Amino acid sequence: MDWIISDELGLTVGHLVGWGAASAMIVGGVAPYIPQYRQIKKTQDAEGFSLYVCLTLLIANTLRILFWFGKRYELPLLIQSIVMNATMFAMTHLCVTVRKKNQIIRARERIFTAQPDETAHWLGQRSGIVGGEKPHRFYDMDRKYFWAWTDFQSYVDCMLVFSVLGAALTYLLIEFSPFVELIGFLAVFTEAMLGAPQIAKNHQNKSTEGMSVSMVIMWTCGDLFKTAYFVIREAPTQFWVCGALQVLLDIVILFQVWLYRHNTAAARRLRRGD
Repeated sequence: MDWIISDELGLTVGHLVGWGAASAMIVGGVAPYIPQYRQIKKTQDAEGFSLYVCLTLLIANTLRILFWFGKRYELPLLIQSIVMNATMFAMTHLCVTVRKKNQIIRARERIFTAQPDETAHWLGQRSGIVGGEKPHRFYDMDRKYFWAWTDFQSYVDCMLVFSVLGAALTYLLIEFSPFVELIGFLAVFTEAMLGAPQIAKNHQNKSTEGMSVSMVIMWTCGDLFKTAYFVIREAPTQFWVCGALQVLLDIVILFQVWLYRHNTAAARRLRRGD
């Protein structure tokens, strides 16, 4: 009887530990962005945060979701990808809203796809059929406006196009193992490059003002844990190599915090009006 109770208790504890680890895995990926979200919300300044971080994670997690259909992995990782995509859309929505609100002079709006009535008006105006002012919203193929649109719906539309094309290609090649493995690698490698856009943003600004240092510290801790897990569990080589690359980029960002500390302090004083 004692053995049965002990065995049942051990099974229950094991389940609780498993559920706790799964929950931590799902929430842990989102947690670093909470301080960044709160900082942008509080200061109403999104210039220090690179939206390309959101793009990187949206692509990486969308690829990971597609990879699940070709090679089933742990369900918590799939849920984590879905939750992370929702979080990145929330971050993008906040940044777009704040940047539009902070515009002193209203600039021409840039969108991913033009509305039919706007397109018709534009073409009619160009041909002299209709008059009036030029529409403020139009589609521009210039690369410098990619992922720099002024309308949140454009970001959603872009990811929908990417997801649909990726899903169609995955459906056609689901039985081709090298393709499935390629999706998995691209998902891991894209996520490994997460810090690169923020490094470029900090270098461009010569300051880390507007970027949450807490977010980067949480990135670093999470990436160190994840890389150590890959090594201990003898995961495929690309997993721990990409994990180590993530840690390296995190360290570079923390170095930038130190390197640009004086510029950051000056920018913070200027924003406060000191």
